[in-house]
Amino acid sequence: MGSSQDASISIHHGSRRNEIEGQEQNHQHWLKLSFSRRDAQPTESEKEIYNQVNVVLKDAEGILEDLQSYRGAGHEIREAIQHPADEKLQEKAWGAVVPLVGKLKTFYEFSQRLEAALRGLLGALTSTPYSPTQHLEREQALAKQFAEILHFTLRFDELKMTNPAIQNDFSYYRRTLSRMRINNVPAEGENEVNNELANRMSLFYAEATPMLKTLSDATTKFVSENKNLPIENTTDCLSTMASVCRVMLETPEYRSRFTNEETVSFCLRVMVGVIILYDHVHPVGAFAKTSKIDMKGCIKVLKDQPPNSVEGLLNALRYTTKHLNDETTSKQIKSMLQ
Repeated sequence: MGSSQDASISIHHGSRRNEIEGQEQNHQHWLKLSFSRRDAQPTESEKEIYNQVNVVLKDAEGILEDLQSYRGAGHEIREAIQHPADEKLQEKAWGAVVPLVGKLKTFYEFSQRLEAALRGLLGALTSTPYSPTQHLEREQALAKQFAEILHFTLRFDELKMTNPAIQNDFSYYRRTLSRMRINNVPAEGENEVNNELANRMSLFYAEATPMLKTLSDATTKFVSENKNLPIENTTDCLSTMASVCRVMLETPEYRSRFTNEETVSFCLRVMVGVIILYDHVHPVGAFAKTSKIDMKGCIKVLKDQPPNSVEGLLNALRYTTKHLNDETTSKQIKSMLQ
């Protein structure tokens, strides 16, 4: 994601320019985050979590390639539905759908692995006695992995959003399977996905952004299960990352160090990802006046990009956040996202 000269950018962590800036004078955090560099090396204390997460991230690119090349069985399904008495066409459609459902099962299982990886990282990046900023400075390799997970998640959901074949294939699979059961036809491939798993997969793929929903739920669960941990440990970690991404994107001197557009899209996706997690976990969300995320600044950064490159990210903010339509959200922010 860019060369090492993109690396290690020193950033002043100021969350909102107005009232917070006064407090920031007293304790300026200079935050070095190597978001745009892939080779942040783990320290001894990070290694265990880092290695666990790395095993998951190694498979991420392959998952995206499989999703990108997912064409669906639309033609075969249409033919089978139009000619219900033609057994050959029924068999052809079933034969096309079964391996595709195998892929959908792999994607779903990967979401479970990703959720476990995220929870491990959250545990490491929010533990006492360090502040979120200290964690992100001390554990740059873990912070980078957290960013990589969010980057993958947004890319996965962008691809899924534009592929209606996924839900069509899966619902055809389920309909055909239940018909086979009624008629006592042995369903070849049924051992692929049993009923309980099929129900969970249905819920997953019914979401507009299934991976983000999985991570939002996991973050919310992490906070509720760790009641002894101040919620700010988690929300400040997220708002700090959002701030870092925004500053890197809106400040010409940092932006000019990015050697390719991949680094820009990486930062944009991570920024949107942490905003969405923050909005789900924080009691009043990301859009309230008291939020530590400069939402106007973040939306402006998105709007300053070529429109076709950020429409998916703006849609994620519109449809995957929790508090956008609250009364406490300013009219200005709502109109910026219309």
